[in-house]
Amino acid sequence: MFIKQFKYSTDNLGYLAYSRKEGIAIDAGSVDDILSFAEKNNIHIKYVTNTHSHYDHTPGNQALLEKTNAQFIDCRQIKSDQVIALDMEKIEAYYTPGHTDDSITFAADDFLVTGDTLFNGTIGNCFSGDLEAFFQSLKRLIALPGNTKIYAGHDYVIEAIKMAKIIEKDNPHFEAYIQKYNSGLIVSTLDDELSVNPYIRFNAQRMIHNLNKRNMPANTEFDRFKSIMEIY
Repeated sequence: MFIKQFKYSTDNLGYLAYSRKEGIAIDAGSVDDILSFAEKNNIHIKYVTNTHSHYDHTPGNQALLEKTNAQFIDCRQIKSDQVIALDMEKIEAYYTPGHTDDSITFAADDFLVTGDTLFNGTIGNCFSGDLEAFFQSLKRLIALPGNTKIYAGHDYVIEAIKMAKIIEKDNPHFEAYIQKYNSGLIVSTLDDELSVNPYIRFNAQRMIHNLNKRNMPANTEFDRFKSIMEIY
């Protein structure tokens, strides 16, 4: 399975995940660029869908559907672990509520399209109000292999690492992470994220130590995640 990233608006990121002949457009705000890439590479856009239904992720849906014969998959109706076939390959939809109640992560062989659930360097706001669900969603994602690539819904990397440095001043991995940053292709691995992303480092000894120094609840994984979210 292959993936192509398209930047649109100020910092939004959309995608075309594709096999040999068929593709699925995800958060496809950059309509003309996606259509041009698909035509050049002889890719039939079979599906159009979203990681969640926030307006900044859906602006390309209608135009893309009008210009192709793609089928729309409403993220609000996707069943957990639904499999979407492309040629002889597949992409799986994980239900990952937290940022919103309808948040979906799309998983292929070695990459995730995470929308606003897991960013490169940070995580999304918990607009659903359900921190427990958000925690469980993130737990599922970070349990995947460390070389899994993260393709998120926005480029917030510079701002995210500035905040991470405030949260965890003694973390030695920030410089290496920033050196990998390429504004033309926003991607990191789970190992990268687990080294610097404070919101998923609730099992890191440095983070636990920091929480203990603040006298914040830190007995369980969820206690620590909640404490990090409450402080920052």
